[in-house]
Amino acid sequence: MKIKCDFCKTEYNTDDVSVGPVQCAICGNTWRVAPPPRKNTWLMFFASLCALLSAIIFAIAVITHHQATTATRGPLVAAVSAVDTTTDENGATHIVVSGTITNVSDEIYGMPDLIIVSTDDDGRVLAQQKFMPSATLLDSGASVEFKHILSPQPAGVKKISAHLAEFQVPSGEKE
Repeated sequence: MKIKCDFCKTEYNTDDVSVGPVQCAICGNTWRVAPPPRKNTWLMFFASLCALLSAIIFAIAVITHHQATTATRGPLVAAVSAVDTTTDENGATHIVVSGTITNVSDEIYGMPDLIIVSTDDDGRVLAQQKFMPSATLLDSGASVEFKHILSPQPAGVKKISAHLAEFQVPSGEKE
């Protein structure tokens, strides 16, 4: 504990707190040291309990959010990894969409059709194209890559995304 002389402000470090008068070794001033404040054990217990409950509630919220996200998306998740352009032998330019489909469940799933959606700045759907990925079944935790050449796109396409036909993302959810 630190104590300080009231007169000359000399500081002392002490392990033993005396309740009686203390005399300064520098100036000779004598003063009484107030005992250190006691910690309220019930207050400490209550604060610890609140911290523990907060941690439990936070963990439950994170787990629930993860389960809700997985349930919304379904067991298979499609993600676009690249959007490139290519020119065919007739000189026409086409958009090539590449990506992966991942099975995030613990079961084997049959592969549904993949829908490539083209949207504008406001999120309005301008075009949709459906095709069947190369794999027919997808094991638990496995991924399969896809590549699809889109037919000519309307003007104003700003975003291209991929969705599985049987596991559509609800219209209000952002990706």
